[in-house]
This record gives sequence, C-alpha cells and structure tokens, in this order.
Amino acid sequence: MASCPPDASPESRLGCPFGKTHVPLDGEPNQKTWEVPRADLATLLDLSKRLDLDGEVTPIMAWVMVMSHPKVMELSAEDFRKLGVDLVRKVRCYGFGAVMEEFEVRDAMDNVLGASPRTERPNSPPPPSVLDLHRKQSSKMGDSLDYVKICESCPSGDGWGPAVTSETTLNGVPYAPFSKGDKLGRMADWTAEGKDRERGGRAQYNRNFRDQQVYGSSHAVTFNAPPAEDESTFSVVSNVRDSTKTRYGRGAVFTRGRGQRGGQAGGARGGRTQLQRTGAGGRQGYGGGYDRGGRSNTGARGRRFGWKDYDKPARNRDASINVKAEWKLLEEIDFNRLGKLNLDTDEGEDVDDYGFLYYYDRSYDKQPVKGAERKLTPIDRAAYNVTTSSDPVIQELADKDEATIFATDSILSMLMCATRSVYPWDIVISRQGNKVFLDKRDNAALDMVTVNENAIDAPLDAADGSKDTINQPTALAEEATYINHNFANQVVHESDSSKATMTHANPFYNSSEDTDPPASKAYKYRRFDLSTNEEEPVHLIVRTEVDAVQKNAISGDDQLVSIHALNEFDSKAQGSGGALDWRSKLVTQRGAVVATEMKNNSCKLARWTVQSILAKADFMKLGFVSRLNPRSNDKHVVLGVVGWKPRDFANQMNLSLSNGWGIVRTIVDMCLSSSNQEAKFVLVKDPNKSILRLYEVPAGSFDEDEEEVEEPRGEDE
Repeated sequence: MASCPPDASPESRLGCPFGKTHVPLDGEPNQKTWEVPRADLATLLDLSKRLDLDGEVTPIMAWVMVMSHPKVMELSAEDFRKLGVDLVRKVRCYGFGAVMEEFEVRDAMDNVLGASPRTERPNSPPPPSVLDLHRKQSSKMGDSLDYVKICESCPSGDGWGPAVTSETTLNGVPYAPFSKGDKLGRMADWTAEGKDRERGGRAQYNRNFRDQQVYGSSHAVTFNAPPAEDESTFSVVSNVRDSTKTRYGRGAVFTRGRGQRGGQAGGARGGRTQLQRTGAGGRQGYGGGYDRGGRSNTGARGRRFGWKDYDKPARNRDASINVKAEWKLLEEIDFNRLGKLNLDTDEGEDVDDYGFLYYYDRSYDKQPVKGAERKLTPIDRAAYNVTTSSDPVIQELADKDEATIFATDSILSMLMCATRSVYPWDIVISRQGNKVFLDKRDNAALDMVTVNENAIDAPLDAADGSKDTINQPTALAEEATYINHNFANQVVHESDSSKATMTHANPFYNSSEDTDPPASKAYKYRRFDLSTNEEEPVHLIVRTEVDAVQKNAISGDDQLVSIHALNEFDSKAQGSGGALDWRSKLVTQRGAVVATEMKNNSCKLARWTVQSILAKADFMKLGFVSRLNPRSNDKHVVLGVVGWKPRDFANQMNLSLSNGWGIVRTIVDMCLSSSNQEAKFVLVKDPNKSILRLYEVPAGSFDEDEEEVEEPRGEDE
C-alpha cells in the first residue's frame, strides 16, 4: 500500500516544475493544491517518478510499462481493449492521487502478453519515439499516398465480394434452400470415429453414436407429394452392367427343326422334347428331357444378410463350353472396349414372312381382382427354335446372296447385349466364303430364360452352398422358360376364323409328324445394312419372331405384339435382389416393381427389347407371373400384364442399339479377316470376368458333340 504523504509542503520537497501557484482551499487551510497547465507525456512521467511510492505506480507509469513491452505490437485490438479494462479496474485513489499496485500491473500484462523479461520502472521520460515516431511515420505515409487513386481503385458498388446472381437470390434477397425437417449435426465432432470402433465385431449405433445428418437431406421427404396412380411418364435409366447364365438343364425345350446338320437320331425331323411334369422328385440335369421337379421340402426360405457380406468368397461359375487345347485364341475383348463401339444403321426392311398370329386377349391388361387371379395353364403347342444354319429359309436366302451375315433374333440379341451379361454363354460362328452364319449349339444357354442374373446377390448354386433346390439358378431358369412358353399361348384367342395369316405357312411345322397344333408365331426375315462405306456393302438378315396381333383401338389396323413373362419366386428368399412383393405392390407401386426388374434382369429385358425392335413389333407385353406358393414351383398365377412400345422401353433402360450393331460388325470383321475361307469360330463369354474370347476351332468340332448328345435320345425313344 502507498504510505501517507508527509506533512511537509510539497514545494519544499519537490519544487514546482510547472510554475507553482499556491491556492488554499476554503475551510481547509492546511490542504494545498497546485494549478498546473496542460502537460505532455514526458512531463507527467517526470512528475510521477518524483513521487515517493512503495511498490506502486501511477497510471501513466503503467501505460509506459505496457508500451515498452516487446510483444505489445503483436496484440490484437480485442486483446488491447481487454488489457486496458483490466488495468482501469486496478486503479485506487488516495489523497495524493491515483496509483496502482505494480505486481497487479505485471500480472495483467503477463495474462495478455505472456511472460517476458521484467520491465524496470521508467526513471526517465521515454524517448520521443513512442509518440513522435508514430506521428512522423504517419505524416510520411500520408505524403506518399495518393488518396484520389485509392478511391478510384475501390469497387463502384455498395459492397465487396463476388457478384450477386439471380440464381442465389429470391426477390433480390440472398436465399439458400432449406427445410423445416433438416437435422443439423455438430460443426466439429472429434469423437465421430467412436462408433466405428469394433466392439465385439459390430459397430455401435445408439443415441450417442448417430450419423451426422446433412443439411437439406430430408426436405424431399418432408415436402414430397404423394405418388400418383398414373405412372405413364415413369422412366428409369439403368447403368448397371448385366449378364446371362449359361448351362441350364431345360435346353431342349424348343429343338424342333428341319434339316438339322449332323442328322437326327432315328430319322426324326428335328424332334422336339416335350415339357413334362413328374412326381415329387428331382429334375434331370443337363439332359435333353425336362422334368419339372415337384415340391421340395429341403429348401429354406432364406437367410440373414448384412454383416460380413463383403467378406464372402467370389463365385466361380463353370464355363458354358470346354475350351480344348487345339483351339486357337484369336482375340480377347473386355467389355469396356465393347461399350465404346458404335454403328448407326437403318430400321431394316422385310424380306419375307411365315406363319400366323392369333389375336391378343385384352382382358389380361385389366388388373385382376385380388384373390381372383388367373392361373397359368399349361398348353401343348408346337414351338420351334431352329439355329441359323439349319433354317431352310435362311439357306435359300444365302444361296441367292441376299446378305453377308445371317442370324436369329435370339443369337443376335445376345451378342448386341453382351456388355450386360454376367453368366457365361457361347456362339458358334461359321464362315463360308464371304458369308458368316451365327449359330448356337443344341441345349445352349441362349435358349434358357434366366432369373435375377444381374442382382447384386444373385441366386446361389448348390456348389456355393445353397440348399434351396427350387431357387437355384438352374431350377429358376427352367421354371422361367416353362412360364414364358405357356404364357404366350395362354394370352391369345385361338380361333381359326380370326387370325392374321402371313404370306407363307410355318416353315418348320409338319402336320404328319407333329401331333400338337402349332403355336401362334410369325417368323419375319428382315434385312439390315451394316455397311461402313458404299464400296464394301455388308448386309445382315435376321429371323425375328412375333407372338400375337391386336387391333388398334382408333384406326383398327393390326399391330404386332411380342409377349414375354417375368416370374416371381419368393421375395424373401436369397437371390430375390430386393424385389417387392408383387401381390401387394404391383398395383400401387408398379414403377418401383419394374425398376427393380430392370436392375435384377437387365440382360434378359434388354434381349427381349432388342428382339422386339428387330421384329419391328408395335408393342411388347410383359406378364407378371408369381408362384401360387413360394415353396412350390409347379403352380403359378398371372398377376397382371403391362405393355410398352419397344423403343420407349429401350430408352428407359438406357439401351443403345448403335452400340449393339457396332459389336456385331466388329466380331464379324474379325472372322472375315481370317485367311481361311471355310473356318469355324467360337465366341465365348468368360464365366467369371467381363471378357469375350474369340477362338478358331477345327472344322467339325461340334458335329461329334451333337452325335454324342443325340445317341441317348435314340435309346430313350
């Protein structure tokens, strides 16, 4: 504390450095004060150092201590203000004036400026540098600045920063989209990784470990309008690469033909293996006959998914054909290269047509009443799936040099949709001079209708651990092929008086040999121009198929219809691909059901769409067929039928026909570049990779296989 001032007059001890004027106060003759003129900083400091203080400083001395600190120039404006407020609070007034405890001043300085060498109490006036230098520097700076140029360089607007655009304003006011339902997370959460720490193998999710919500993430849900019933504008673009499965035991479903190469056992005319049901028991594997297995009691409805699904081993599928040592590998093409190919072509022209068509039953377009769905009825009709080189019409057109390339719609669609395929398949390519024939082997994978081949978690084979026998890929493909064959026959009105007849009769039907009547089918032979220049014309003739015909509601003209069926086995079973329950969602959420099928069956739907476009069909009808009981694959019901224009459906699937034609032309050019004029090739899809391999094989390689396959048939007969 400061000591009391001495009784002696200040003038006897200090003198008056200001020119003293002694003025006694009224009523206090012993108390004296001094009237002094305005003093500068140096004079006040000189007066302060003459005081006899014990551990105390005056405010002016404290200020000098602050200004002489080496870190005072590093202070921000806010810190400087806080230091001033702190020092003012420490001032104490006594009879002789205002003083401050020196240790409190130093503590306040240390709190703001940090520890520094101890600053001694100033004993002399500070050099004029503290105030005078600042004054001089300011004057020099002012002399060197041109304020007119500074003002001219400033922006002309009222503010600064990026320009305001109409996209970020609403009626001239800055605006950002928001939602009342937004959940805002923490600005900085240093413990966010805590929920990812493994504790017993599972991540922790509770109220203390919540995922951070993104601003605006929930506004679509909050302000979403309820979905309308009309989904006519529904459109989905699928970017998922899809695929097809190969070997399926029901391969000989449509093998009736005429003039099959290699000869048919027993002199049969391209016989047909019948779709037959057997009792409860298995199904034959890859043989010619098809026995629909009965109800299986060993299958499970499904399993739990989610945890450690990422750690599952990769599936190793078997190749569709065994590559032999004498085969010569000519080319290996990955799907990325195939996806970049492009060739624009015309819509094609009709060369000839065969067969007849029944009229489509429009009652199937109406949504059935729940519980009164129509059952799928087996109908025995003669259907044919003859390969290209065995088709008598194509052989006749080839002899007339009508085209360079010959194929069927089933084979051509598989090649055009190759980049969507996952399951293995193969195509036999025969070159005869300057002509190329795209063929398939007997009981090939191309004849089968796959199920959920493009699903993320596709159906498991028995080798992969699946115990649900009726939901394995082979059984599902047999079931889907059976459904498509019977569905197309069921949804037409069979009437001899009311049918559309083509120019020629069915080229494969022989009434003396076939006991079943022919199915409603029209074979259209169409030609496409695949030329890249006028000097080297390249044309392709393809045999396309149409299933029915319907009257236009306005003009009354006949419209061609292709008919296919999607089948549901069990929405809760493994391999369902997250499909919705069709019985409850097909009416209310038809768009979601179709979108899921586009994802899980991209290759199959793409092939059907390409076949409809190649045939120049006006409509493509898709039936939705489900099991009557999920645990039994021998009884089905029709839940509904939806129709699309093929090109509109192709746009929804992001299906590029130009890319497909580019793939066809590229493969054909590879075969024509061979020096061998009579060569045979095999195009093989790798079973486990997105790769196509082209092999050159010896002549007659597959004739031996055909004879081996047909010998058991003769014994069975």
